[in-house]
Amino acid sequence: MHSNNNFELYEQLEDLEDIPGIRNVPDELLRFPNQNKSRPRQKKQQDETIELVEQENDLNFSYNASKHEKEWLIGSLEDFYRQQWFDDVIRLIKGGGKEASVYQCLANDTISDEYLAAKVYRPRKFRQLRNDSFYREGRLLLDDEGHEIHNGGALHAVQKRTTLGMRLLHTSWIEHEFQTLSMLHQAGADVPTPYVSGNNAILMGYIGWDDLAAPTLNTVNLVKQEAKQVFDRVIHNIELILAHHRIHGDLSAYNILYFEGEIFLIDFPQAIDPDVNRNAYAIFRRDLIRLCEYFQSQSVNCDPVHLAKDLWQKHGFNIKSPIDPRLISPDYNDEL
Repeated sequence: MHSNNNFELYEQLEDLEDIPGIRNVPDELLRFPNQNKSRPRQKKQQDETIELVEQENDLNFSYNASKHEKEWLIGSLEDFYRQQWFDDVIRLIKGGGKEASVYQCLANDTISDEYLAAKVYRPRKFRQLRNDSFYREGRLLLDDEGHEIHNGGALHAVQKRTTLGMRLLHTSWIEHEFQTLSMLHQAGADVPTPYVSGNNAILMGYIGWDDLAAPTLNTVNLVKQEAKQVFDRVIHNIELILAHHRIHGDLSAYNILYFEGEIFLIDFPQAIDPDVNRNAYAIFRRDLIRLCEYFQSQSVNCDPVHLAKDLWQKHGFNIKSPIDPRLISPDYNDEL
């Protein structure tokens, strides 16, 4: 359980101000307002706060994080630790990503898996994912419990891109990934098991060995027969996802894990609904082109343009001319 002293200590962690509030805890207890104090004194207080929080909460993880990374991990994972989802953070398994880092965690005895993967999102001000609004078109704005936000003030803040609005968008981005993973896992897609989300992170099933995470497909060379089998399985998943009115939106061999002959599709925050996103087919075709680039290098014959068209029409979608992405996002700067 949290104590009021813990919350008072956390209020001093100014550098974590972009991390969304922990679920079921009043926001006012988890904000980190700027203090009108000199920077050196602020830094000293923050260092002392981190040390006290670790001592009181026993957050002595095996993973040796840097000071700022440790602050980020404590702010993002402490609540899950307290709820006994996991007992330790063992290692960083994916770092330096454009939107998040992933850590291998030792699961608590109450969890069926031995390990969990914690996807911890980068603070909003440090995220590098471009053109969020291009993928957000038509999707609901979600709070940190995955519920649609109807509050007019909150929606106005999002429209005006205020500090509050950007924080809400950041939270919604995370919850959208968790809901997409949950829906696809329930539908039988090859994705990691999603467990819980909130407070800037998602806990999901870990894919890999005790001491090494599963590699991404782009680092694996397959024999021709296995490459064709893996390709067919990927296409099966693409069809299953499309049948549930979703498109990955950033699919390639870099976003598919390969583990002992099995595949797992990962990274769904930018997933879109083809019914509401006006550039859905162009994005879908781009996914197929990127995917086929890898499989063609593995001696699999595939025509991504025709494959995209066939799958799209097979599932009842009409091919429409894409609109100028700048009509959705004025700062759009990526080619479809």
